[in-house]
Amino acid sequence: MGYCYIFGCIFFTVYGQLILKWRLSLRGAMPAEAAGKVLFLARAFLDPFILSGFAAAFVASLFWMAAMTKFDVSFAYPFMSLAFVAVLFLSAFFFHEPVTLGKVLGLVLICSGIIITVKL
Repeated sequence: MGYCYIFGCIFFTVYGQLILKWRLSLRGAMPAEAAGKVLFLARAFLDPFILSGFAAAFVASLFWMAAMTKFDVSFAYPFMSLAFVAVLFLSAFFFHEPVTLGKVLGLVLICSGIIITVKL
């Protein structure tokens, strides 16, 4: 069950990141002036999808708390790197962001690090 907590944390973290990117990209660039920034963020905060992204971050923290009752943090935390993997490929799929050789090689190193950390 402990691994379900870790993967629940990863799932809700990734969901929150993708939702925030999606909804904020629809709003355009943040204004340069301070008053414009405040108004931009206030309007964004009222978006129900953005609120769901914040709620997902909260739910992810609940899953993380549960995971901490099952594992040492030094064992569980490397799994959070899987969020990088998911975000890279899902952002390429949904937002047509580039998947470069450098990014793929970086992910290979991250995944190798997770395997080494968990197995040794």
